[in-house]
Amino acid sequence: MTSDPVHGFATHGFDAYGFDTLAIHAGQDPDPATGAVVPPIYQVSTYAQDGVGGLRTGLGVGYEYSRSGNPTRHALEECLRVLEGGARGLAFASGLAAEDTLVRTVCAPGDHVVIPDDAYGGTYRLFAQVLSRWGVAWSAASVTDPAAVRAAVRPETKLVWVETPTNPLLSIADIEALAAVAHQGDALLVVDNTFASPYLQQPLTHGADVVVHSTTKYLGGHSDVVGGALVAADAEVGERLAYHQNAMGAIAGPFDAWLTLRGIKTLGVRMDRHESNAQQVVELLTSHPQVAQVMYPGLDDHPGHAVARRQMRGFGGMVSFRVVGGEAAAVRVAESTNIFVLAESLGGVESLVEHPGRMTHASAAGSPLEVPGDLVRLSVGIESAVDLLADLRSALDRAPA
Repeated sequence: MTSDPVHGFATHGFDAYGFDTLAIHAGQDPDPATGAVVPPIYQVSTYAQDGVGGLRTGLGVGYEYSRSGNPTRHALEECLRVLEGGARGLAFASGLAAEDTLVRTVCAPGDHVVIPDDAYGGTYRLFAQVLSRWGVAWSAASVTDPAAVRAAVRPETKLVWVETPTNPLLSIADIEALAAVAHQGDALLVVDNTFASPYLQQPLTHGADVVVHSTTKYLGGHSDVVGGALVAADAEVGERLAYHQNAMGAIAGPFDAWLTLRGIKTLGVRMDRHESNAQQVVELLTSHPQVAQVMYPGLDDHPGHAVARRQMRGFGGMVSFRVVGGEAAAVRVAESTNIFVLAESLGGVESLVEHPGRMTHASAAGSPLEVPGDLVRLSVGIESAVDLLADLRSALDRAPA
């Protein structure tokens, strides 16, 4: 095993240690100056240099300006790289900043991207209302159907963009099958791994080229920091992304990077509790007369269950369901909980409830990606399960008009 002060722990690969060990130690060796066991917050903009054009390399990496590189951010980037098993990790100011940098690195005006037909509303908005004005075309396809994705690929397609599970319908994509489709068309396969987190799924090991995260969600885990990340399987792609990260400037600040690292240390134990609670919530929902349909990949009758079992180590803490009585009843459920907080975002220790059609996916209204009006999405937290079940049961019982 090799080690250095900044990129130190398990630099030779993902398989050497267990996930929880890597989450605590990867990129986070004791500080060489003080012995601090937690990486310091290098709240600094610029660095003294050894000479004109000569970077000081006492920490193993040269630094000149914190947009180009910061030791706290590098610790996070190395940790993310190791957890996803990639060649290069990069941390950004938000998930959408990471997405925008990726597209502008790989694509040029006139190129094309395939996105999920139930993509996250912010991703849809980025492609439909921002990148399309830059000249990047897009089309939507069901990521559960490799043939549909293949039919959507054009000669000018540069990216096949996948969420698995998708947001908010929790569809499951076969990463290996879609990697084959993308690579046959000389495109890169991008997987948004936010819902699963690297604890439950490592898309690069299944053939994906780049992983995207909103680190705001499960990686940060405490609803107190906004961030994003890219992890590239190929070093050359990683270098191109790093160039554009510096050139475009939407970097994670040192305190945000530190908060995210703090969250990652407990990712494994939190995800276990999220999933345990979610499974009990699903049992309640599937038996409640006010619920018309439950969407959760852990259910045996979920269309993507077999694929999820093959490429994930668990099914996660996100649950969506459709309410009897339509949109009005769904809104009543979302507004009637006490412990489940009515709020956007997901992946924090607290449970959240939202109405996607009017909240996170409002930008997709009237488009082919519009979500059902009777849909409710839950981010199941780590509170006592008995309290969550009582809260949800009470809200459902109040749903009928």
